[in-house]
Amino acid sequence: MKPYPYTRRYNDRGKVRIEYRRYGRTIALTGEPGTMEFQQSYEAAKEQIEGATILPREDAIARPDVVKQGTLRWLCIEWFKSPEFGQFAPTTQHVRRRILEHSLQEPSDQRGSTFMFGQYPVARLEAKHVKVLRDLRRDKPDAANNRLKVLRVLFQWAIDNNIGGMVRNVARDVPTFKNPTEGHHCWTDAEREQFKARHPVGTMARLAYELFFQTGQRIGDVWGFGPGNVVNGALVLTQEKNKTRKPVHLELPIRPELKAALDATKTGERRFLVNAHGDPFASKKSFANWFKDRCREAGLPGKCSAHGIRKATATFHANNGATSNELMAVLGWQSLRSAEPYVRTANQKQLAARAMRRESDQKA
Repeated sequence: MKPYPYTRRYNDRGKVRIEYRRYGRTIALTGEPGTMEFQQSYEAAKEQIEGATILPREDAIARPDVVKQGTLRWLCIEWFKSPEFGQFAPTTQHVRRRILEHSLQEPSDQRGSTFMFGQYPVARLEAKHVKVLRDLRRDKPDAANNRLKVLRVLFQWAIDNNIGGMVRNVARDVPTFKNPTEGHHCWTDAEREQFKARHPVGTMARLAYELFFQTGQRIGDVWGFGPGNVVNGALVLTQEKNKTRKPVHLELPIRPELKAALDATKTGERRFLVNAHGDPFASKKSFANWFKDRCREAGLPGKCSAHGIRKATATFHANNGATSNELMAVLGWQSLRSAEPYVRTANQKQLAARAMRRESDQKA
């Protein structure tokens, strides 16, 4: 697979140029592959082309009048053009576009009607209509809840800006599904040891693991770590999530295990983590796929993901007496609600163990 899919290199009057080409559109890229300039140019072109319109391509060409003012599709397009939507990170924009794209193409009547939700007048939307959209994804509770959450944000923006005639956020009247799962699987101690046994210090896989576990950061942040993040012996970063809206700045000590992995591994000049050719991973998605392969090499189950290591970090610190505020300082959480479950679980285990030890001492 090409490191930069949908790119084409060509010679233009003696000068080599590279362009991003997809869906019949072309955007020239700047910089050399492997450089930060090229990476940013590539990601911007990809977002511009793949997220440029919420209309299915064939509809946009064959039916230019398909978007009628006041419809749900029209409202989505207005949101995408707004400064508020532009403040979201590119990844967030892409995800929300796709969720709404699928929602707009759902039939409003499940008895075979061709009238899609995208054609529905915004001013006439009620909670019962949003409930239908939610229930269409009932087989996947996470997807159903994500659809509902994005609609809540969209409708609130419309109300705040007096757009589309919406006066009530009807999506808030529809509850999310109770998800029986706890989200990403938290790596167990045994799974962590199994990964480390397969990937010893000095390998790129082990360095990736130590960056995940010792910092507790998300995959986008770990993918971007490089020598420029090391300041006065600490790892300094601004988290990728909400970077343009509510940036979270962190300064984390480099623990001995991470320092040992960094010292023993041949890292890249701009980024610590590089592929087999010594080049930075083209995107955080390609890095995620590479790390998933390393997990499979270690014989770990498919449920073990990079985000599960972040949960393992929180669990580790909580079990070692970290407070909710201390967990927030390490993980970059902005709400006690994220940290408290880990602390409660750790406290319960410690209190139970203390009670049972006391009971055993009394019997002895």
